[in-house]
Amino acid sequence: MKIYVKLILVVVVLLGALSTSAKAQLSIDITQGNLEPLPIAVPDFISADTSGRDIGAQIAQVVRDDLERSGIFKSLSPDSFLETQTNIDYKPVFADWRVIKADALVSGRVVMEGPNRMRVEYRLWDVIKGEQIAGFRFSATPQQWRRTAHKVADSIYKKLTGEEGYFDTRIVFVDEKGPKTNRRKRLAIMDQDGANAQYLQSGADIVLTPRFSPNSQTITYMSYESVVPQVYVLDIETGRRELLGNFPSMTFAPRFSPDGRSMVLSLMKKGNSDLYLMDLTSRSTSRLTTSPAIDVSGSFSPDGRQLVFNSDRGGSPQLYVMSAKGGDAKRISFGKGRYSAPVWSPRGDKIAFVKSKGGKFAIGVMNPDGSGERILTESFLDESPTWSPNGRVIIFSRETRGERGKSELWSVDLTGRNLRKVSTPGRASDPAWSPLLP
Repeated sequence: MKIYVKLILVVVVLLGALSTSAKAQLSIDITQGNLEPLPIAVPDFISADTSGRDIGAQIAQVVRDDLERSGIFKSLSPDSFLETQTNIDYKPVFADWRVIKADALVSGRVVMEGPNRMRVEYRLWDVIKGEQIAGFRFSATPQQWRRTAHKVADSIYKKLTGEEGYFDTRIVFVDEKGPKTNRRKRLAIMDQDGANAQYLQSGADIVLTPRFSPNSQTITYMSYESVVPQVYVLDIETGRRELLGNFPSMTFAPRFSPDGRSMVLSLMKKGNSDLYLMDLTSRSTSRLTTSPAIDVSGSFSPDGRQLVFNSDRGGSPQLYVMSAKGGDAKRISFGKGRYSAPVWSPRGDKIAFVKSKGGKFAIGVMNPDGSGERILTESFLDESPTWSPNGRVIIFSRETRGERGKSELWSVDLTGRNLRKVSTPGRASDPAWSPLLP
């Protein structure tokens, strides 16, 4: 029996603008240090069918929520809208949208083409200039309305920022239940906004550090189901699971290479941990580090040529960068405190990390050479950072103090100001963000 069935859009068609009259385009410079969110209006998508109108209202709400959570947009309340749209093929009454201070407007439509097929269209307007910016059309099944909404939000995000969106993605995490002294941990997966949460395991065994493959379909993780903790690979769609090598000692902290052909993991031998590279076809391994220190938490650069990892070879846990083939390592962290859990951004320009100092744990970022260190969040225990596929947002786990303390997922963008709680069915930790879904 399948553990999880992947959501698939039957057809996704991306069209050019439905009108080519627009010349100057509204855009957002998201590289600014102090970004003022752009006011955008997203009315319910219209439809000639009752079922289509219901789906249109749901799509519009998901689009509003996606854009609002990004911190780059301010989704205006539908209660403030003056114009009621009846046909997206005609220009809106821009004066009505300027009154409510909307800079951008989305006009959408749902066309039911049969019981198992619908067409979703929208136009993006520059309210200030009174011009259409773009028009797109998607085809899907009615059951896939939520994923279609994320696709719409991604295309709006890209058109106005120039960067790929990150809304049509999933989060795998560890669902937690019970007291700290007897906590149950099992794999779970959900959409990036917390919807469609499902469990991937029964929860009989403790699992840690799930990580996505580049194709978003496979997960690797560590499990304590045997005497010696081992690394497994799980196919999300089929539920097929496989032990990744039968090592005599503990293996942990696995992470796929960018091309998905290999994996870096840590192997414990005689009280010492080193990084190893495993070829996933032949299952052969090669040792990457030979230091007598503890070397863990390897993470590839996006081009696959380098690794950042955590080591105490200098006397305390710090971050180091070396070739993905092994060799000499260069220390890049020099601030006060202990550094761990490094993760290279998909953009290649930053490395996220956990920093502990003065009894608190923080999520920070730095340049790959160690310069430009910035702390984004700090609390009793912030850990396990994971990047959005466009390198703009980080999701991490936050645990509150005490026996009844909660472990929750939070997100923060690179400015450090857009801090938001991520919805989960219960307590959650160890998040990993998928690439954009195919």
